[in-house]
Amino acid sequence: MEFNILIISDTICPWCFIGYRRLRLAISQHLATHPNDTFSVSWHPFQLNPNAPKGQTSDKRAVYERNYGAEQTELIFERLRTAAKGTGINFSFEGQTGSTLDSHRLLEYAAAKDTAGAGRRKGSLSGMQTRLAEELFGDYFERERDITSHDVLVNAAKRAGLDGVEARKFLESDALAKEVAEKARMPRENGINGVPHFSINDTFTVEGAQEPAAFLMLFRRLRKRQMKM
Repeated sequence: MEFNILIISDTICPWCFIGYRRLRLAISQHLATHPNDTFSVSWHPFQLNPNAPKGQTSDKRAVYERNYGAEQTELIFERLRTAAKGTGINFSFEGQTGSTLDSHRLLEYAAAKDTAGAGRRKGSLSGMQTRLAEELFGDYFERERDITSHDVLVNAAKRAGLDGVEARKFLESDALAKEVAEKARMPRENGINGVPHFSINDTFTVEGAQEPAAFLMLFRRLRKRQMKM
């Protein structure tokens, strides 16, 4: 059976990183008992702060403290670290934050570059878009890198398998800027105000960073549906 999963996500959303890793754990567990099933993942942009000015950054911790206060910020960070246990994520909450538009543009670019063959078909779990999403999450949440920086984005693109020179040319243009901004607005227009949001085979949705068991239950339900057809 083939599972197609759409993830609505922002590249600076910690729960999106946790939710994605929990999804991967669920997929691994499912494939252990159903090795012939296949999974594809695609990413849809969402901006937690769509009004963040491009070209400007702020201290990540300072933004949290401004929004929630110092004491509540530490509680949020501790909750995230606890939730990340078992996912392999090593959160660091230092560094800079800013507009995520360019990172989403690059993810759209990577999706367009994914090609058939060598495990890199569009939507493949080993495709460049998903590999890039992993790199961006790691840069922002673990390596304290500024993902508004074109240098940081280009290096992430290269690690994901994209051509660095072409990726830089793309980023320095305005290509896909309007399209990505519009796509990022669509979830809110459709009543989705929080991320992550997962859609599985256009049949079931998962809101938030649910445990692997939540995904596994839906995989089983979809398999049963197919067997009855």
